[in-house]
Amino acid sequence: MANNPIEFWISYDNGAEKLRLPVNPETIEVTSPFGYEDVEVARIGEYTIIGERGLREVSFGSFFPRDYNPSYCEYADFPSPQECVNTIERWRDTRRPIRLTITGAGINLAVTLRSFPIEPERAGNPGDIYYEMSFKQYRFISFNSVKQDEQSAPETGTSSVSTTSESDREDPREQPKTYTVKSGDTLWDIANNAPGFSGSWRDIYAENEDVIGKDPDAIRPGMTLEIPGGDG
Repeated sequence: MANNPIEFWISYDNGAEKLRLPVNPETIEVTSPFGYEDVEVARIGEYTIIGERGLREVSFGSFFPRDYNPSYCEYADFPSPQECVNTIERWRDTRRPIRLTITGAGINLAVTLRSFPIEPERAGNPGDIYYEMSFKQYRFISFNSVKQDEQSAPETGTSSVSTTSESDREDPREQPKTYTVKSGDTLWDIANNAPGFSGSWRDIYAENEDVIGKDPDAIRPGMTLEIPGGDG
């Protein structure tokens, strides 16, 4: 099949596992709601307050083919239909966000898989598995921002439990070394290749959350990251 600028990718664990859909969906439905609130104002009447944009939702359907057919398959060496289903269900069942990337369509989102009904076979297509997928954008929440919100909330007379993040404690580790992000890097790649570093990509993200932001997949070339305990 001729090169298609649109590719559908689903990835897990900061890109450690990836699956490209063998057959592109024919249509994509994307919704991006805004929050609106209608209120009654004395002597003015009904008034609309425009809020923030809500979380985006993406849905589409296609099928996992049993056999390669160049007329509709995007590539040849794809997993079996049941392997594709098992992989996606395993990622979903970890209760962690995954990433949906649709090249050429401007979609690169951390998401949760809200719906994944499958149809094992259809007449005339033995072995193929048809499916529908519905995703909703996932918004990463910083622990520190939640903590600040709790501290700034008015007292209600009820007791609360105070927690302390790792960043509030004295860090006995040696001074972190730095790494400059290159094109194509992921935190998982950096963690595996950093000299003298034996932690996970989550340790690097925790060390650099103020630089990376709330989405650990949002690293960009040129960023300078601190590698805790690594050799420079």
